[in-house]
Amino acid sequence: MTPVTTAGLPIREYILVGLIAATLTFLLTGVIRRLAIRLGAIANPRARDVHVIPIPRMGGVGMYLGVVGGMAMAHQLPVLRRAFDFSLDPVGVLIGGGVIVLIGALDDRFEIDAWTKLAGQVMCAGILVIFGVQWNVFWVPWGGNGDALGSVVTLDNNQGGLLMVLLVVLLVNALNFVDGLDGLAAGLGFIAAAATCVFSLGLLNSQGGDVGVYPPALIAATLAGACLGFLPHNFQPAKIFMGDSGSMMIGLMLAGATTSASGKINYTRFGGSDALALLSPLLVVVAVLFLPVLDLLMAVVRRTRRGESPFAADKMHLHHRLLEIGHSQRRAVLLIYLWAGLLGFGAVSVTLFDTTAVLWIVGAGLVLAAIVSVIPRLRSRNQGVS
Repeated sequence: MTPVTTAGLPIREYILVGLIAATLTFLLTGVIRRLAIRLGAIANPRARDVHVIPIPRMGGVGMYLGVVGGMAMAHQLPVLRRAFDFSLDPVGVLIGGGVIVLIGALDDRFEIDAWTKLAGQVMCAGILVIFGVQWNVFWVPWGGNGDALGSVVTLDNNQGGLLMVLLVVLLVNALNFVDGLDGLAAGLGFIAAAATCVFSLGLLNSQGGDVGVYPPALIAATLAGACLGFLPHNFQPAKIFMGDSGSMMIGLMLAGATTSASGKINYTRFGGSDALALLSPLLVVVAVLFLPVLDLLMAVVRRTRRGESPFAADKMHLHHRLLEIGHSQRRAVLLIYLWAGLLGFGAVSVTLFDTTAVLWIVGAGLVLAAIVSVIPRLRSRNQGVS
């Protein structure tokens, strides 16, 4: 991909839309908090929870309303209206997101069983597929002919739809599983959405203003704004939890944004030897959500080995382990932000700037993050020795 230049890119418009989503979410979350208390949507402390007092949830409803407000503003801006004129992706994400927020809100109030929620997640993924949000092509590093590096796999509607359903279910549950500390899911959602938005703007620049890249940037910008607007209410000590209505919405919108950006990319615009550009869509998708997905997979393996349901709860998630090492809630959350930001924005930067410089910077950052992560354990061992 060519280096990004800001000339001609609607960066200010996307920032405006994100700020509108953030402002609406911030203002409406207070109203939703009072409504949640009235309806009895309260998270009472359990053995596996970190919080010790009842806290209202259902904050995802306020986040979704912020997303709707941001999308409505984008529709009124001539330059961003292209996202709606040439694609149904934003509409599909809004409808699918609305349904999954409703399902999550019911769970926040009435505790729906896991299999019913899974059926709802599959249904919402199907809504995205109906509106055309699915994988059509992706690149694999084998099967190339001549000077071509790798090959492009074309998917039919059934294959692309099935892949989309699997991605939605994976990301929805990954964000749901990682939502265990104040501000954690909202912060990770913001980092992932912001990285996806930057990546989409890079695609927009490299592909000469292709209208197909407007929808993923818009979806990511509104989601980033909603997560940012929710954080003041949710960072430790939290006044409200996003609940399943929020975590499932973040997972679905991230799946929609990354698929809209990567699943329909025009690979003919890249040179056959440009491996990094060809790999970049999948690299960004994997990197920005590496930690939540890894935590989800480890939880599933851990629970099935014990003969338990994959949906059974425990206190062995990544954030629980950081607390056990000796980190405070805030420091554990900020550390996970650091890891996610380095991985996500590092993957995006590799596609936009000099690869060697980016790898050195990201490598140094990862070493620093690793050192900071283990300092409490090293300190406790030293104290034990002395």
